[in-house]
Amino acid sequence: MDKKNALRAGALAAGTTLMMLLMSSPALALTRDDGDDPGTGLSVIETLGLYVVAPIVLFAVIAGLVMVLDKSKEEHRVTSRNIKTRPKADAKA
Repeated sequence: MDKKNALRAGALAAGTTLMMLLMSSPALALTRDDGDDPGTGLSVIETLGLYVVAPIVLFAVIAGLVMVLDKSKEEHRVTSRNIKTRPKADAKA
């Protein structure tokens, strides 16, 4: 019974994927819509700035704000000073 359900699920997933691929054909992108007015393209520098530099800067700003505004208690932070290890058990078993 398990094998039958797996086969059914695989067939359903394959059929759904095929339908999605057929419905989103790249050939539809070749025809322009009425009123379509694309702007000028981005240069390489603008593209790198928008999709590489800006996310890195945004991540750094958010991480910096989190570190500066961190109000957690010192004893809750994991540092090398407050890690407690258990003594090793004797190997006389």
